Amino acid sequence: MLAEAPGRIRRLAADKGYDVDWLRTDLRAKSITPVIPGKRGRKRRIRHDKRRYRERWRIEATFNRLKDFRRVATRYDKLARNYASAVALAAVIAFWC
Repeated sequence: MLAEAPGRIRRLAADKGYDVDWLRTDLRAKSITPVIPGKRGRKRRIRHDKRRYRERWRIEATFNRLKDFRRVATRYDKLARNYASAVALAAVIAFWC
């Protein structure tokens, strides 16, 4: 999924569910800074940028707003291009109005 992203990715913000060493290693190998807090049970504490992590709510709020549209939330479309069009249309309606 990250390989298909347009442009250069500098940081990846994720929650504690993505706190695994292999993902952190893979991200750093691709020169992406992980902004992922460590799980509570870790023996060695993981440092992360708390200011950037707090901004993660914007991404979650965007997805939650798009899920207000039933067609996007239930994924009625069979073709990926039709679904992408529905997401684009929902984004325009959600954030323009």
